Amino acid sequence: MHAKDILIDGFGRVREEVHAAVEGLGPDGLNARPGPAANSVAWLVWHLTRVQDDHVADAFGLDQVWLAEGWAGRLGLGLPRHDTGYGHTSAKVAKVRVDAGELLTGYHDAVHAQTLGALRALAAKDLERVVDEGWDPPVTLGVRLVSVLSDDLQHVGQAAYARGLVRSTDV
Repeated sequence: MHAKDILIDGFGRVREEVHAAVEGLGPDGLNARPGPAANSVAWLVWHLTRVQDDHVADAFGLDQVWLAEGWAGRLGLGLPRHDTGYGHTSAKVAKVRVDAGELLTGYHDAVHAQTLGALRALAAKDLERVVDEGWDPPVTLGVRLVSVLSDDLQHVGQAAYARGLVRSTDV
């Protein structure tokens, strides 16, 4: 198995878990915050998808799906165009409200498709290419992709947990 196949499998698992976290939740469930400073399922899925979109597009020299395919307008969150959710205050988290899970999964699926396209074209030596010299040591493509995958998995796990809390109060 090649490194790119492992990455493809990992991002595929993120996609499966995104769908599982969102499936069957209406607007109240998607936007519920388990506590006053907690993140909602909607915010978590939007954020992990924005980070993947932003970082993968940057690393491969691609346009962000959020902007190029009009997802910023479709979700209509009223945030700056390049906002990924990094450093959001509780008030900004509250602004991320989504009325339909299909918007979140649709955006995620579009980003996933772009990510897969980029990964399928990789050669092993490409993973050694430096994509960010702002760190010591500089960040390679391989390290950046593992970082995004790790971040995505953490946030989708949080979304699954938040979903469980939301569903437990639906009884």
